Amino acid sequence: MPALHLAQDRYGWLPPEALREVAEALDLTPAYCYAVASFYDMYHLEPVGRYEIAVCTNVSCALAGAQDVLAAFERELGVQAGGTTEDGEFSLSSFECLGGCGWATVVAVNWRYREHVTAGDVPGIVAELRGGEGAGDDA
Repeated sequence: MPALHLAQDRYGWLPPEALREVAEALDLTPAYCYAVASFYDMYHLEPVGRYEIAVCTNVSCALAGAQDVLAAFERELGVQAGGTTEDGEFSLSSFECLGGCGWATVVAVNWRYREHVTAGDVPGIVAELRGGEGAGDDA
């Protein structure tokens, strides 16, 4: 799994070439590496946006309005959960659990957590990422 993470960091996702490289380095088959990568949500088998936005939709976050937050991101970005914007800047997903139940709703942007996010916060988050204050790649 760490080798898959390294390959994904290098390519931004796991194209067949990356899976072959990992398989060769670890004396495994590319099919085995694909099976592992396709099992976990953290690996991407298709290109993703510069900003990966994940909205936790598990019980605690759902009770705090996660569906409204997700819908607000869909409206603001013009893409449904599971998709990437046409400009390649944003990928949006719902996530089963981000492990922040006490700080619902949790939204991860490139795996950096934002807590207590409401639908009203979404336009500001997107504006920040699009180039406003603090919109660096580390968002």
